[in-house]
This record gives sequence, C-alpha cells and structure tokens, in this order.
Amino acid sequence: MKPTLTLIATAAMGLEAIVAKEVRDLGFENVEVENGKVTFSSEPEGIARANLWLRSADRVKIKVGEFKAVTFDSLFEQTKALPWDQFLPADAEFPVIGRSVKSGLYSVPDCQAIVKKAVVEKMKQTYKKDWFDETGGFYRIEVALHKDLATLTIDTSGNGLHRRGYRYLHNEAPLKETLAAALVRLTNWHPDRPFVDPFCGSGTIPIEAAMIGQNIAPGINREFAFEEWDWYDRKWIDQAHEEAEDLARYDQKLSIFGTDIDHKMVDLATNNAMEAGFPDQIKFKQMQASDLRSKQEYGVVLGNPPYGERMNEKSEVEVLYKQIGDVYRTYLPTWSVYMITSHEKFELFYGKKATKKRKLYNGNIKTDFYQYWGPRPPRKSD
Repeated sequence: MKPTLTLIATAAMGLEAIVAKEVRDLGFENVEVENGKVTFSSEPEGIARANLWLRSADRVKIKVGEFKAVTFDSLFEQTKALPWDQFLPADAEFPVIGRSVKSGLYSVPDCQAIVKKAVVEKMKQTYKKDWFDETGGFYRIEVALHKDLATLTIDTSGNGLHRRGYRYLHNEAPLKETLAAALVRLTNWHPDRPFVDPFCGSGTIPIEAAMIGQNIAPGINREFAFEEWDWYDRKWIDQAHEEAEDLARYDQKLSIFGTDIDHKMVDLATNNAMEAGFPDQIKFKQMQASDLRSKQEYGVVLGNPPYGERMNEKSEVEVLYKQIGDVYRTYLPTWSVYMITSHEKFELFYGKKATKKRKLYNGNIKTDFYQYWGPRPPRKSD
C-alpha cells in the first residue's frame, strides 16, 4: 500500500485560488487554501503530476510535519521525531533553509542549525552511522515558523516552477511565467479566439497562452529535484510524461499575436517562442501598442504595460494609458481587455472603470489586474 502524502503548492499572494483550481482540476483531494499556499493529499506519483502540470504555483513541497515550537529544545525534539527516514536515504544531500514570521524563535540561522542537527540525529538512529557525506539526491528542507507554528517541508521541485526551460534570455524586468499563466487563466480567452499582448517583452504571456491553448504541460521540458531521489519510482515519472503527451492538443490552431515597441524585444520573443516549440503558432511584430487594429472579433488583449514607477516616466505612461483606452474602445469594440499595472489611477487615464479589479503581486510590486469584459460572442449555429 502506497503512503498518502500531504503536498503543499506554494503561490504568490493573490494567486492561491488559481493554484487551488489547478490542483482540483488534476484530481487531487483534501484541498485547503491558505495565504501563500495550497495544501492537498496525494499518493507519491502525484509529485510528478503536480510538478509537471501546475502552471501558476511556485513550488511543490512534501509536508513532513507541523507543530508548535516556542523553544529551541521543543523545535529540536519534535523535528527529530518526524519520519525523515521515509524520505531521506543515507547519502541524501539535505541543506536546510528557513524563515520566521511573528514567532518567538526569530533567529532563522539558529532554527536552521537546530533542524539540521535534529535530522542528522534521526538519521544516525536509522542508518547506524556517525557521518553522512551528502553525495546523493538533493532534498532541500525548509523550516517555516509563523506565529510559533513550525512547518517542516522537503522541496520536490528544485528550481522554481516558473523555470519552464524555454526562456534562456529575457528583458530586465521579466514577468514570471507562473504569473503570466495565471493572468491568462483570469481572462475569458478560449483557444479558438484571437489573443494579443501589446507589450510582449520577451514573449512570456503569448507563450504561456499558447501552452494553455494546446494544453501542453508547463514542466514537460525541464527536470525536477525528485527525479534524483532513490525511492521515487521512475515509472511514476514516465507515466506522468505519457499522460502529458496524450493530453496535449498539438493540432489546436491558435491566433496569438505579440507586439512591442522595441525591435530587440520582438527578436527575443521570437527566439523564446521557438525554444518553447511555437515557431509558427505565435506571431510577433514591432509596433506601438496604440497602433493595434484587428478585423477579427471577440478577441482578448492582455498586457503588462509600463507602470511609470520612476517619476520622469509617469506622465509618459499616463499618455500611453489614454491612447490605448481610446484605440481599444474605438477599434476593438467586441474585444475583452486585461491590463496589470501598479499605477493606481489607471482607470482614470484609460477612460473607463474596469468591469472587475483584482489585487496581485508582480514580484514585490503591488499591482491591480484591470478586467474589461467585452460582449459575449454569438453562439455558433449547428
């Protein structure tokens, strides 16, 4: 009988509900949503499926244990009592990282050292050894303290899940792939409708839209930490990849377009799209966002425009917001428009109050996601 694990998918603030829906769509059970994370139950093979398919999550971790700890002795003893022998082989490489928020044990380096010592003591009992070379698979342990509640986890992902493997080069302030995927999820776009990003930069949003449109697993072209683990059966990895290939819709036609005022960004986006496997499905062009026109109807515009964070840029972006507002309402009357920006008066300069507004974080920048819903397309006749 395979053990049931508790997994945690971490998420950026504001994206927890999106990640929870992705987790439920994968068929996982006992899904619980908290600030910055989604907890769910899974058999071991679910580690591969979660890492392969979660588009908007940052990482997938195994929850080893959770307990209240107000002293270092308590932290040591309760950590040592956890079933580390179920996960860590004798040659495991297991660095410990940590964080502490509103807890009496506020010294993170001390907490890390104590957890490391406790795990070593448990392994000494299990493997009857006094020294561990740590030359095997990578098992990064995290001790997270919040209001004196300690949560001990093992990271299964390795590099963050935003590292899809297609973006070798990017612009100076790139949008994370996980956030880009979440933004696409928050639109009313369907693969049979046109999609435009007028501020495409290195092409992240159009590429994530294409992956969603063709139902391509975002982690299909990368490796994960759990793949090096001795106890993790290779057949679970192979099965997850076979499932991903079976579910991909490579023949789904797409109408995805990205533009940028900088020709270097257009070249960069084109190269990234080729790396992602979309040499023909996404078109890029150098042009101003305010020059966007289309004869197609009921499409989606999704953009991450300049925010005007620097004072000397603020007036320029305010003019830009007005221009795109005028143009999109005039020339794209049936389209839905979605913009993410930290500018608090975006609606004023865009010239229209958003249908819906959602608070999100782009890295450490607090932003709003402005949603302007267009009319519903007419139903297709038989």
